Amino acid sequence: MHGRRVALIFYPWAFSSICTSELTELRDAQPRLAALDLEVLAVSCDPMFSLRAYSDAERLPFDLLTDWWPHGRIAGDYGVFDPERGCALRGTFIVGPDGVLEHASVTAIGERRDLLALLGAGG
Repeated sequence: MHGRRVALIFYPWAFSSICTSELTELRDAQPRLAALDLEVLAVSCDPMFSLRAYSDAERLPFDLLTDWWPHGRIAGDYGVFDPERGCALRGTFIVGPDGVLEHASVTAIGERRDLLALLGAGG
């Protein structure tokens, strides 16, 4: 990530309605995100093969990263792992090109984020 501005978008489950609406909104906003020189990396605790099918089905142009094993380790490192549900909360982190955290917010699993506003790309 060093040298680029990166948005780490943690989401609970591939193929769920709220996650899909958030990630397809980011897909459709790629020109605005590119203008901000912001790379999106979406992270979930779903297994790799599920994420590949999800990415293909939704035509997502950014990488989906799996936090499957050790299960929830990355989400845990960011303080957004829900061990009872076995998934990530809706965490949004922006890391600057110098590696310094510029933004951090957490939204409950059942609440939709306004990711474009959080990322500075308008709504």
